[in-house]
Amino acid sequence: MAKFSPLMILPPVLFAAFAGAAYFSMTHNDPERLKSMREGKPAPALPEEALPGYPAITPDMLRSGEVTLVNFWATWCPPCRAEHPKLMEMQASGIRIIGVNYKDGVDAAKKYLTEEGNPFMAVGSDPQGRAGIDWGVTGPPETFIVDGDGTVLFRFAGPLVGSDYEQRFVPELEKAQSN
Repeated sequence: MAKFSPLMILPPVLFAAFAGAAYFSMTHNDPERLKSMREGKPAPALPEEALPGYPAITPDMLRSGEVTLVNFWATWCPPCRAEHPKLMEMQASGIRIIGVNYKDGVDAAKKYLTEEGNPFMAVGSDPQGRAGIDWGVTGPPETFIVDGDGTVLFRFAGPLVGSDYEQRFVPELEKAQSN
């Protein structure tokens, strides 16, 4: 007869605890959790280097008098791919969007935009993530709402899809556009 060791139950218990913590962190809706230190402040610089074949980002694009979105994205990021149709829809409705290709390969990014469509008025290349650091990006996708004078109004971490997008991002965008 095999002996029962209390250590045999340790792996399943640890796994259950980890799974519970992961589930809680994914479903816990705390809008202040990832508040940007940039909100209410002038937008930091964006990469001067353009994704080859696409318009470069210029400083006046964020000070045009119009609300502009800044979207940090990458081809290796599944949530970025999930939000791409929404970006295309937003661009088609007249929303100004600047893209920053974040820690990604140039060839992969160009191929993706060619195949899936380009929602961006300009595309910067940030292969080392330096602009992302300046903006406080923790990982793509992240989208910032910038008002017409270049002030960051809101940061949204995560894909622009689902109820979180509808409940938090859309009202902030509508508020920015109504001012």
